Amino acid sequence: MPKRSLILAGGGIKVAFQAGVLQVWLDEAGLTFDHADGASGGTFNLAMWCQGMTGTQIADAWRRTRPAEGVSLNAPQFQRLLWARSLFTLDAYRRHVFPAWGLDWEKIRASRREASFNVFNFTNQELQIWDASQMDEDRLCACVSLPMWFPPVVIGDETFIDAVYVTDGNVEEAIRRGADEIWAIWTVSTLGTWNDGFVANYFQIIEAAANGRFKIICDRIETNNRAIAAGNDGEFGRPIALHVLKAEVPMHYLMNFNQDRLVECVNLGVRDARRWCNERGVGLTPAMDVPPTVRTVTTSLSFREEMKGYLMPGEVDPREGFDAGRAAERAATLRVTVVVDDVDRFVTEPAHEARATGWVQYDGMDKPAAVHGRFNMFVDEGDPHRKHTTYRLFFEDGQGHERTVVGTKTVDDRAGADVWSDTTTLYTRVLEGHREAGDDAGARVALAGILRLHPTAFLEELGTLRVEGPTAADRAAALARFGAFFVGQMWDVYATHFLSYAPF
Repeated sequence: MPKRSLILAGGGIKVAFQAGVLQVWLDEAGLTFDHADGASGGTFNLAMWCQGMTGTQIADAWRRTRPAEGVSLNAPQFQRLLWARSLFTLDAYRRHVFPAWGLDWEKIRASRREASFNVFNFTNQELQIWDASQMDEDRLCACVSLPMWFPPVVIGDETFIDAVYVTDGNVEEAIRRGADEIWAIWTVSTLGTWNDGFVANYFQIIEAAANGRFKIICDRIETNNRAIAAGNDGEFGRPIALHVLKAEVPMHYLMNFNQDRLVECVNLGVRDARRWCNERGVGLTPAMDVPPTVRTVTTSLSFREEMKGYLMPGEVDPREGFDAGRAAERAATLRVTVVVDDVDRFVTEPAHEARATGWVQYDGMDKPAAVHGRFNMFVDEGDPHRKHTTYRLFFEDGQGHERTVVGTKTVDDRAGADVWSDTTTLYTRVLEGHREAGDDAGARVALAGILRLHPTAFLEELGTLRVEGPTAADRAAALARFGAFFVGQMWDVYATHFLSYAPF
């Protein structure tokens, strides 16, 4: 059998996404690995893997994590200003996060799993590898001690820091240990968007170092495989299969204080890993889509909105349909009530889905037609800085024909875009038949146009907001979580020049 290595690359707390992938790879796909390598934040998941945790247990450990409990300022150093040793310490991780994860160093050191923990020995100026038998709390902290943010860890007479500037995924070590297959989870951003500011520059330098080094080894593997296929020896003497799952994870590397966002990133890892496996023919066992809840009570939320505009029969493009419909005075109105049955699920599941009911009326209909379907809010499909809010509503028109309203609001920071227009403009098509998502291909478009939420209607919408829950405190918490979700998603699009992702 080929020897298979798992690369748990770094990425700060973005590796919560990595944990979601492990839930799928280890448990649902049943993949086993002869060796695993971890660098920077990836060593957190590597430690849990060495302990013998399942993929779901690793994912659940991150779902239980309360980010604020891991924050500890290095306040005594602040008086030193530019000469401070670090801004934060890992003391809170030692006191709260590691115990919450259930890390057991005796089990980790006794592990029979082959592992390589990457750390940079600053004293000797070299990359150093520790195996599971050498690990303890100090060494794990050393693996993630990012300069400036956390103090270096001194062990004996030597000083250690995060290895990220040398490697963020030691593929060479996996090859050296005889790997024929390498499976890597990569969460360092590859968007290549430059933002000004010291914090942004710091992490963009990390992206340059990590991605640059990773691309070099990927190219070397590709060159090696081509040489072997041509009958030559190749650099590594054997073909090496490289499987990489990359993702733009919608969370900052360090600046996140919101548990909902952390859980959402774990669940994004689950979603993306399932898609990745299905695209590559990796078989999966059936699994529940319900993630563990963040809160212990169920709360719900609802609001009503009314949009008006123009829909034109025979048009396919919404913009052209709007112009033609306005010229022909073919007015249309859509009123829907959105019901979030479980706020916890809504803010932590990647689809952010709710129920929608109401009515639609357009020129040619004698009376409004009842609609029902789904509403998905601020969904990203690969680029977290571009969001989609979608409506898929089913109804029957006045002649008894089945129809589907497919509406999309696109939120992005393109030139000429603005917050109000993006969040209130619904590009609409009415399809013949009842069409589920993914079944639009070949569907005939009966009408197309644009509907808009006007300022007065928006004020009315705010007045329809209702929250249900067992107690007033529960209702207030649900409303705050929904508000943090809304503002955070908008930040991810429009405030990236302050911080690439909202810290809440």
